[in-house]
Amino acid sequence: MSKLLIDGGRVLGGEAKVQGSKNSALPILAASLLAKNESVFFGCPRLSDVDSSVKILRYLGCKVAQDGHTLTVNSSTLGIDDIPEPLMRLMRSSIIYAGALLASVGSARLTFPGGCELGPRPIDLHLSSLKKLGAEITERHGELIFKAPKGLKGSKISLSFPSVGATENIIIAASKAKGTTIITNAAREPEITDLADYLNSCGAHIEGAGEGTIVIEGREHFYGCCHSIIPDRIVAATLMSASAVTGSEIILDSVIKSHLDAIIPCFEQAGCDVKFDKQKMKINSPKRLKSLGLIRTTPYPGFPTDAQAPLMAVAAVGEGITVFSENIFESRYKHVGEFIRLGADIKVEGKVALVQGVKKLYSAPLCAKDLRGSAALAVAALSAEGTTEIDTTEYLERGYEELDVVLSNLGASVKKI
Repeated sequence: MSKLLIDGGRVLGGEAKVQGSKNSALPILAASLLAKNESVFFGCPRLSDVDSSVKILRYLGCKVAQDGHTLTVNSSTLGIDDIPEPLMRLMRSSIIYAGALLASVGSARLTFPGGCELGPRPIDLHLSSLKKLGAEITERHGELIFKAPKGLKGSKISLSFPSVGATENIIIAASKAKGTTIITNAAREPEITDLADYLNSCGAHIEGAGEGTIVIEGREHFYGCCHSIIPDRIVAATLMSASAVTGSEIILDSVIKSHLDAIIPCFEQAGCDVKFDKQKMKINSPKRLKSLGLIRTTPYPGFPTDAQAPLMAVAAVGEGITVFSENIFESRYKHVGEFIRLGADIKVEGKVALVQGVKKLYSAPLCAKDLRGSAALAVAALSAEGTTEIDTTEYLERGYEELDVVLSNLGASVKKI
């Protein structure tokens, strides 16, 4: 277990490259099971969640090689259909292997997934959707057994909520199903589009990814390809928050502006100046931030729930009141108690958090309790007076590649011990 020691109060400067997207890489790695030869992924982030995916792929019999940010998966040696409980518990997104294994070998044996405790994130939509594609699912002693004795068949699936994970599971499974699958009320996140782009390059026929309705024509044969993972929009938002709370000017490389369309106005509301030159973004932040107004988390293209915690660090030192309304996950305010230890003025009532900005935060020992909360604590510590110690950084390493090094290269005083 490691900790971060952050000396606050330093102005940042310079340029940082935004890593590849965790939420894009994980489902794409699972989808590589469909290609019966080699796929090469560029810009794959070096994260503990990616390491967990590699462990699962190797357990299933795949050959995996990693060289820096290039990861190669050869699924021609895929030989089994089960993932044991210790591997399933490593991350929440491991349920994506249900659709991938059904499509590639016709069966799967999994246990319930693990990951951050963010309140109920039921997999009911995953299960009901796979059943509509022809899967038979039974639960026995905590094990989920998936079978498709007659093969997967295309179907019309209307999601009651635009779940990213369920949409990904359907896309992967339906890509090899017989016939046409139509998903309505599908998730529209950029990571969905990235998954579809990879599968289409492998031989799939997917139309409408990134829109509310997705149409998938099942195909039988898939071949590996080379694919570049999109930049991580949440990491970009986190680094933008670091600039904001320190009154700094920094440049971020590898940023897709359209992916941040719901986030950029929040920083502009706070007084930051944001400019783009192709895939480079410059953010120049004032010495004292303004209120961010009202921020409501909603499915894409709305404000992302994963960016709520880092933006709350910005609001904590902004002048005036900012109101957050969390509409995606329960238990998504676990970082609030730690913010208050730093001197933040925050009140939570159900889904709503009321943040009264203060002029200064002060260092304190902190304990991170989830991935995005841990990043938010690091951002808040950058503006706090004194040295802040943040415990349980294994959460941070699930989604941020060497954040301590990135911040240090921008001029922050961050040590990992």
